[in-house]
Amino acid sequence: MDQDEKVRENRLRRMAERQGYTLHKSRRRDPRALDFDRWMIVGENGRVVAGADSAGRPTMSLDQVEAHLTGGGA
Repeated sequence: MDQDEKVRENRLRRMAERQGYTLHKSRRRDPRALDFDRWMIVGENGRVVAGADSAGRPTMSLDQVEAHLTGGGA
């Protein structure tokens, strides 16, 4: 993982926390898996706010997470 990417992840985690959310990253290690390197935003009550499919797997890219947290959609 690139250092800049880790810094970005940490910044977005802090941003989510200030809004009452937590970020959850897929634990998949297989780059061919559909949810590899995907994220979802979870509220304080444990419910998914954004970025999960019907099976509960993360679906958002880091760009989409950032857009959602900054009010840009997604």
